[in-house]
Amino acid sequence: MAADLRALGIQHPSQLAGRDAYALYRALERHSGKRQDPCVLDTFLAIVDFMNGAAPRPWWDYTAERKRQFGALHPA
Repeated sequence: MAADLRALGIQHPSQLAGRDAYALYRALERHSGKRQDPCVLDTFLAIVDFMNGAAPRPWWDYTAERKRQFGALHPA
């Protein structure tokens, strides 16, 4: 994840505050030229939330929220 964030221009965790996790996810897909696992979005949701002042939570706590908010990320 650290290498992916650096590839997106994120050099310090503080740069995640106020960012859009979904936009980061899509930017990583564009950068890599590959679909990313939806769990990557869950991780981005967790780290952005934390850097915005929320209590730390594991990425998998965000899975249900991601499914409600974004549905299927990749058409079948």
